[in-house]
Amino acid sequence: MKLLFFALTLTLVQAAPSPSPPAAREIAPDTFLLPGAVPADRGPDGNTVVLVAPTGLVAIDTGRHPWHSDGILAFARDRRQPVAAILNTHWHLDHSSGNIRVKAAYPQAKTYTTRAVDRALASGGFLERNAAAARSRRDPNESAARREETEIFLATMDASAALRADVPVERSGAMTIAGRPLDVRVAANAVTDADLWLYDPATGVAVIGDLVTLPAPFFETACPARWQAALDEVWATPFRVAVPGHGPTMSRSEFDTYRRAFGNFRACVGAENAPSACAASWTKDLGALLTTDGDRRQATEYAAYYVDFLRKSGGNSADCQAK
Repeated sequence: MKLLFFALTLTLVQAAPSPSPPAAREIAPDTFLLPGAVPADRGPDGNTVVLVAPTGLVAIDTGRHPWHSDGILAFARDRRQPVAAILNTHWHLDHSSGNIRVKAAYPQAKTYTTRAVDRALASGGFLERNAAAARSRRDPNESAARREETEIFLATMDASAALRADVPVERSGAMTIAGRPLDVRVAANAVTDADLWLYDPATGVAVIGDLVTLPAPFFETACPARWQAALDEVWATPFRVAVPGHGPTMSRSEFDTYRRAFGNFRACVGAENAPSACAASWTKDLGALLTTDGDRRQATEYAAYYVDFLRKSGGNSADCQAK
C-alpha cells in the first residue's frame, strides 16, 4: 500500500488543508522527534529524528511534503544551529524528498545514505519507472490534491541529485557524524536493497526507519526474510527506545511485539492461509500497538493486500534483489 502513496497511484479525494509543520519533542538528551503523518487524502511523511551534535544538527530522514521539512527548518532556526548532515535510512520518498529543501537552506549539509538510491534512480529502477508512469498519466481533470502529489514527486525526481549520497555508507560500523559518535548499521535486502539504521549508545535510542511501520509493514521493495533478520539484529542491541519510520516511539517490549508479529505474518503468507486469516492474525498479534479502531481497520486491510502481493513473487516483492 505504501507504493500507492509514493508511486502516486492512489485515487485522491478533495484535499484537506495542509497539516501544520511537526513540532519537535525531546525523546532523549539532544535527540528530538518530529513525527510524520499520514493525511487521509495524501501520501505520508515518515518520522524525522534530529540529533544535536557538536558541529550542527543531524537530520535523520526529511519527509516528503513541504510542511514536514518546514518543521526541520524551523527547529534549526529556533536552535540557531545549521543542519550539518542528513542521514536517509532509505530512499523511499516519504523519507527523502525533504532533502531538497533542507539542502537548499543548508548547502554545506552532507547526505549519508547507501547506494541503493542510485539503483532506484537508474534506468529501469523503481523510481525511474514510476516517474515515467506519472508523467505519462497526467490528467487535467484530476483532483487538486492528486496534481499536487504528482508535482511533488516529479519535482523530487527532477532534483534527484539531492537524494544521492555525498558520503556513501557501504558497511556497518562506528561513525562520527557532525562530531557525534554513532553506531550505523547497513541492512542488506530488507525494506530496500540497502537500508540504514543506527544505534546511539550514549542515549540508548535506535532509529530504525521503515524496519518498523505501523499499522503494517510496507513490502513494495522488500525482501521479507532479510527484513526479519534485520529486526533480529536491532533486538540484539541494548536499545532503550526505538524510533520507527512511521508511528510512535517504541519500548523494547513493544518492538519485540512487532518483531514477533512480523515473523508470524511471514509464516502465514508462506503457509498459503487465506489472506483474511493472515490479516486477522497480524492485527491480533499487534494488540495494544494499534490504539484506535481506524488503526486496526487499516492494519487488517493492508495485511490482506500484502498477502497476495508477496505470493505473486514467491514471498518477496518483485524488486527484491535477494532471490
